Amino acid sequence: MFGRGERRDGVDQPRDPEFTYLSEAEAARLRVFVRDAFAERGIEVTVESGRVTTGAGWRFGLTNLAAACHNDSSGPRRWRTLVDQHVDRVVRSLDGRQALKALPREQVLTRLHPRFIPGEPRLLKAFGYGPPSVPGLLEVLALDLPETVDMLTADDLADLGDLTALRERAFQNLRDVRVDKHEKVKDKSGARFDVLMGDSYFVASLALLLDEVVRRHSKDTPTPDGVLVALPHRHQLAFHVIRDSDVLPSLNLMARFAAVGHEKFPGALSPAVFWWHDGEFTRVATSDGGVYVKLTEEGVALMARLSGG
Repeated sequence: MFGRGERRDGVDQPRDPEFTYLSEAEAARLRVFVRDAFAERGIEVTVESGRVTTGAGWRFGLTNLAAACHNDSSGPRRWRTLVDQHVDRVVRSLDGRQALKALPREQVLTRLHPRFIPGEPRLLKAFGYGPPSVPGLLEVLALDLPETVDMLTADDLADLGDLTALRERAFQNLRDVRVDKHEKVKDKSGARFDVLMGDSYFVASLALLLDEVVRRHSKDTPTPDGVLVALPHRHQLAFHVIRDSDVLPSLNLMARFAAVGHEKFPGALSPAVFWWHDGEFTRVATSDGGVYVKLTEEGVALMARLSGG
């Protein structure tokens, strides 16, 4: 497998010290291809004899790639294609910590998004750095990578910059999150609410931009009475703009909807319904997924005020 290879020009060329199955000229060509491939993906690397190193110290070995090129029956004319494919696989395989080292800072910032996760006590030390938002959930920053979405801990973010500025950049990126489906739910009780869905892990995070989201995806606009919101799982956001007496049946149906979605789908977030008002979220109702809906103390007060007592 690692023999000297054929004499492509009829001359027994000097062997590369690192990859003895390649000539010096072949190995030099391969290293140029590698450097160019990383550069085209926004990653500047220093090419050494058997590996590449980024400015932040992340290393990628070249042995497997060199062997694949040597053993390809098409010869050097296909090496650039092989290099591109290999570098793409490497970039796709990066996890959050690797990406922070391998990618230029600006590329990291373009992949940064806010994400909700369940507010479990064991997660507070690593992920409790975000501001309070939705009760029972933690707002964290995550990297949207080609193959994964990786949550970043407080330690991961320490060298990336000011947390407030990072969050603002993440919100800019959130505005570009794709919603694949928009449904309007109605029933004979008068209940009505909108449901946004998508493959993105950040659909539920759109609740952080709720006033913009309502204007973009509904004919309604937020009113002084606020908006009911449900975040059953990461791929779904439901909302009802409070306008009239249909708020109570809408709350009831949304609570059952949230409970079922929370139980049955991956990326579960919350089975509750929240009231969004003046940019703040308050838990107002929960359900067992059947006919039973329980109002919180705040929910009782809200319904009493909206119904005039």
